[in-house]
Amino acid sequence: MTGELAGKKAIVTGGGRGLGRAIVSRLLEAGASVCVFDVDPQAGAALAQDHPSVLCLTCDVSDYAAAAAALGTYHERCGAADILVNNAGILYSAPLVRITDKGLETHDPAMWSQVIAADLTSVFNMSVGVVAKMVTTRTKGVIINISSISAAGNAGQSAYAAAKAGVDALTRTWAKELGLYGIRVAGIAPGFADTPSTHAAVNAGLLKDIVARVPLRRLAKAEEIADAVVFVARNGFVNGTIVAIDGGLVV
Repeated sequence: MTGELAGKKAIVTGGGRGLGRAIVSRLLEAGASVCVFDVDPQAGAALAQDHPSVLCLTCDVSDYAAAAAALGTYHERCGAADILVNNAGILYSAPLVRITDKGLETHDPAMWSQVIAADLTSVFNMSVGVVAKMVTTRTKGVIINISSISAAGNAGQSAYAAAKAGVDALTRTWAKELGLYGIRVAGIAPGFADTPSTHAAVNAGLLKDIVARVPLRRLAKAEEIADAVVFVARNGFVNGTIVAIDGGLVV
């Protein structure tokens, strides 16, 4: 319903493109005012050109100091947010070990650290600052964490699966801690979506096999996942749960 989030202020991390941009569009359609935190200034500029009402702040949310500084700017301009969507992250696929023509290859430790920082640490960095402001202003808001069905453990995605499992744990932990303040925390766990990041991280052969195992025989549309974010944002009794949007892949 158009306008159902009228007057609500939302922050979307990684909102410049892909799933994040779809989430921004759906929140705007629902009447919310939106600020995007994105590491890519060009993506932010392109988004602002299409949606002039969107405030775009360039920020690497995996860096605690950078996230705190950007949140300081946001809070000075806008006050406490009502909605935080922790969407920023990277999709990376690599097994722990594999045998190649050149011998045994192990998971890149640098990529392990990068994925954990981008997909898990960023959720802490943003949430702690947003929640602190909510609590001090008595704002009853909601934190929505973008997880993945890979949180259950997905072969070939050691770092990504571990990060998303951590996101799920934070979601449930914070739901228990923050309900006292009227703050809800929930997660959205997409299956494989038809986004540039999916096509970049998953080879075409594997993706074809995945689609064959989805009862609906297709990938998710970014807009379908974004619709779930809006649902959680407006439903005041969704708390502590991880909503799977996977087309039945894990049935």
